[in-house]
Amino acid sequence: MRIGVIDVGSNTIRLLVAKVDGDDVVPVVKSRVRLALGEEIERSGVVSDVSIAAAAKAVGKLCALARRHGVEDLDVFLTAPGRQSENADALVGTLQRVASHTVRVLSTDEEGRLAYGGAVATAPVSLPKTIGVCDVGGASTEIAVGSPGTQPDWVESVDLGSVRLTARVDGPDAARAEAERAFADVAPPDVEAALAVGGSARATRRLVGAWLGPDELTEALRLVETKSPATLSRRFSVHPARARILSAGIVLLAEVQRRLGVPLHVCDGGIREGALLRSAALRAA
Repeated sequence: MRIGVIDVGSNTIRLLVAKVDGDDVVPVVKSRVRLALGEEIERSGVVSDVSIAAAAKAVGKLCALARRHGVEDLDVFLTAPGRQSENADALVGTLQRVASHTVRVLSTDEEGRLAYGGAVATAPVSLPKTIGVCDVGGASTEIAVGSPGTQPDWVESVDLGSVRLTARVDGPDAARAEAERAFADVAPPDVEAALAVGGSARATRRLVGAWLGPDELTEALRLVETKSPATLSRRFSVHPARARILSAGIVLLAEVQRRLGVPLHVCDGGIREGALLRSAALRAA
């Protein structure tokens, strides 16, 4: 079964088309358009007409690409931009018209559950009985805790991601203080292992490897704070736009890691893979 998903996030709009067979997700085509909606929302509270038009152009292009690759099912959704922008209705309506397709806004709970499902299904390591999944996005961070093969028992979302944190404060010390304040009331259940998904986690993996404990995250932050975005891009193949917000992403990963109490293992799968598996399950029901 060939299924597609378009994920309109705070930093990037992404397409994933894949063949889904049971819990196996085999990518057919991936594409992305970088568009910092989250930064604009953080600064002004709304998405400008120019950015709405740019998002519509990107979604239209990605919908056409998905259909050229023969998708049987296409899911188009927004994450934080659909929840946090004061003019989210205008953004959703415009995207829906250009896509000629239903466009939905994920709740924080659904976002966390989809990220959990995608991480568990694509984890390259053996998983113990109780795991946590962390998804640091551009404008929010989700944490889910559960057991493999089941839905998570606990999901929490914090309205702070790498784009919003970068726009809100200046420097790692201020970022750490803001992250600690934002997560002050977050107390996840005990876990035996944890997975990390999302662009910040994947970029951090390029710097220090897939296992992110306190020492690795400290070293990653040191690298980002002492190297220019151009140097990070050249040496570690981190996109310059990602490099600009990576310090904030690492600070948030470190805050989540501290609260979970175990190292984070970076996965390739996440919210889009979770959405594909959900669509396949609904079609099979």
